Amino acid sequence: MKMNLNYAVASMLMIAAMVLVSCGKSGSGYGTNTNPNPASGNTVSIVNMSFSPANLTVTAGTTVTWTNNDAMTHTVTSDGGLFDSGNIASGKTYSKMFSTTGTFPYHCTIHPGMLGTITVK
Repeated sequence: MKMNLNYAVASMLMIAAMVLVSCGKSGSGYGTNTNPNPASGNTVSIVNMSFSPANLTVTAGTTVTWTNNDAMTHTVTSDGGLFDSGNIASGKTYSKMFSTTGTFPYHCTIHPGMLGTITVK
């Protein structure tokens, strides 16, 4: 009887592992997002708990748009207090026009390890 119980538990664990692996391959679960909006020009994608690209160079007068492609809320907050998006829900955007040259580091206040920089030339 004990052998059958061990076999049943092992079988259930194997099935659970297969389900988890197959769910992760869909690209729609947490941590499996594959950047549906790759950054180009004046856009930054918030994906997989990071800003992509983390460093963006634009010319003065350019509006940069951040799109939250993560399943959780983030912010785009200037380290120097020059701008703050407030909470950006999943699927929402924030835009900021950069009119002066300089280097503008920013972060997510909810997830302080998320860092980025806009360089305006």
